[in-house]
Amino acid sequence: MCLAIPLQLTKIDGVNAIGEAMGMSREIRVDFIPEPKLGDYVIVHAGFAIERLPERQALDDLEAWAEVRDALR
Repeated sequence: MCLAIPLQLTKIDGVNAIGEAMGMSREIRVDFIPEPKLGDYVIVHAGFAIERLPERQALDDLEAWAEVRDALR
């Protein structure tokens, strides 16, 4: 099972991209996402975006992750 934080694409350069969420950013590849666009939310595994998420689902997931983070503080 993959526990991933949705990342929002903030920069795309060919198959390379930057994804950001919750104050962090990661270099990722978008080879497996057809027609990636700035602002898309994706799930990343091993450095590759493997699935595009609807914005509402991504925001709900990020809210749940924030609750987990806050509970561990």
